[in-house]
Amino acid sequence: MRLIALETATEACSAALWVDGDLRWLLERDAARRHGELLLEQVQRLLAEAELVPAQLDVVAVGRGPGAFTGVRLGLGVAQGLAFATGIPVVPVSTLAALGQQAAERGAREVLAVLDARMREVYWALLQTDADGRVATAPEFLTPPEALHVNWGEGPRLALGSGLSAHTDLAGRLGLAGSEVDAAALPCAREVAVLGSAAYARGEAVSPERAQPVYLRDRVAEPARAPGVATRGQGG
Repeated sequence: MRLIALETATEACSAALWVDGDLRWLLERDAARRHGELLLEQVQRLLAEAELVPAQLDVVAVGRGPGAFTGVRLGLGVAQGLAFATGIPVVPVSTLAALGQQAAERGAREVLAVLDARMREVYWALLQTDADGRVATAPEFLTPPEALHVNWGEGPRLALGSGLSAHTDLAGRLGLAGSEVDAAALPCAREVAVLGSAAYARGEAVSPERAQPVYLRDRVAEPARAPGVATRGQGG
């Protein structure tokens, strides 16, 4: 399988290429307002190094959010453009799950992925690592940081993401030790490729027009759930 992966939902911009289990990636951490130019360059460079052309790809995986509105739209737009031009499907991957996959690969069984959403809010999800070493799908939330509560289970845990650096009291309030926090971690196309390849193998690819963003903020009119409560990966 030949998969190209894109992730642009935060200030980072990255692309990754998965060819039959061989994974290569490029990551630019400080890419604010430069995603457009950087992403296309990254895709072209990865394909050139692998001596591939877009028509030889089987699928495009893309971080579908939640994250910055402009970044999420741009990544999906590039993914859809590639897919339409080559006649291949798209696998949308949760940006929070991609972030959480970094913790799973570091041995964490329970993973809290937290991204700064600005406006005194955070995007977050409590994820569990499955037997294959991948984070499983979980509910995603947008709440004020003080509404984020987690009942931890057993096993190694790790919280990561920019929400922890934007709200420095959050880790302590959640009972996390310093070794259980990585506030510098950012989502990367490397993990989008890992999760996207597994989703593609499960038959979860969609046609380009069905690849939709997830912003979370556009759901504020829905009936409220118990705010920000999660127990072993389940939202309240």
